[in-house]
Amino acid sequence: MKHLAKPALLFVAIGLVLYAGLYAAAESLLYRTGDTNPVYKIVTAPERRYDWVILGASHAMPFDFADFNAYMERETGRRILNLATPGTGVIYNRFVLERFLEDHQTAAVLYVVDSFAFHSRAWNEERFADAKLLRRTPLDAAVAKRLLAYTLRQGIDPRALLDYVTGFSKINNRERLQRDIWEGEAQFERVHRPSASADRKRIDYLFPDGAEDARTFARYLGDFAAFVDFVRARGVGLVVIKTPVPARFRQLMPNEDRFDQSVAHLLAERGVPFRDFSQVPTDPGHFFDTDHLNRAGLTAFFTQHLKPVLLQPPTGQQ
Repeated sequence: MKHLAKPALLFVAIGLVLYAGLYAAAESLLYRTGDTNPVYKIVTAPERRYDWVILGASHAMPFDFADFNAYMERETGRRILNLATPGTGVIYNRFVLERFLEDHQTAAVLYVVDSFAFHSRAWNEERFADAKLLRRTPLDAAVAKRLLAYTLRQGIDPRALLDYVTGFSKINNRERLQRDIWEGEAQFERVHRPSASADRKRIDYLFPDGAEDARTFARYLGDFAAFVDFVRARGVGLVVIKTPVPARFRQLMPNEDRFDQSVAHLLAERGVPFRDFSQVPTDPGHFFDTDHLNRAGLTAFFTQHLKPVLLQPPTGQQ
C-alpha cells in the first residue's frame, strides 16, 4: 500500500493540474465570448456609477439588444446598465443586484416585472443551478460567497455552488466558442406572425406549475416585497413596469388581473411607482415572437412611454 500511495498521489496531482489548466482556459474563453450574463456585465462594466440598472427577465432584455441601450443613453443622457436575465424571478434578480452594489452604484433600478416568475421554483431557486447560466458566469469570489449564503438562506440546491466553484459546466460547455447571446436577439428585427398554438405553447412553458397555488404566489410576492425594501433601504430609487404584450396573449395568462392588483397594492403601500404598460395599444407587427417587442415596437414603446420615466430624476422620488 505504501508503494502505491506515492504513484496514486502523483496521479491525482497531475489530474488536478490538468483540470486547473482546463478551468483557466475555459475562464479565459468566457471573457472573450461574454455578453449577456449579468455577472459578466458587472465585472466588466466600464463605469462605477450608473443612473439606471435594468432588472427582470426576457421582456427586459431587448432594451440591450444590438445598439438599443446606447440609443436610450443618447436620448436620455442617462447611463444605463441592463442586468436582465432570461427566465429569472425576483430571487435571482436580487442576487444580481446585491453583487452589483458591492462595488458599483446606481441612482435607481428599473424592474420589469412578469407574473410567470411568481408561480414556480423553476424561475427562482432552480434557476441558480441552470448549467446554461452557470457556464457563462465568471468566477468571482463575491458571487461564490453570496451563492453560499443563498444556499443556506433560500434553499438553493448545493450543487449549484459546487458546479460554480469547480467550473464543471464551463469546462464541459459545447458552445464555448460561441458568443453568449440570447437567441431572441437574432430575431430582433423580425415580425412575428400571430399563432394560437404558439401562444398556448408559450403560456404552458412560462407557467409549468399553473397559477392556482396561492401559497407559492404569496411566497414569491413576499420575496418581491423584501426586494423592494432592500432597494429602498439603500437609498436607491425604484420604478416597476410591465411591458406591452399582445391582447390575445394576455388573455391566456392565468390570474393576470389578480397579479396586477397584488403588485400595485404592494408598491403603493411603499410609495414605489408602478407603470403598467402591458395593455397599451400595440401594432401586431411590433413583436418578434409571441410576447417580445421587436426593434420597431421597442422604439415606439421607448419614445411614447419609457423615455419619460428614464428622464425623471433617478432618485426614487417620482
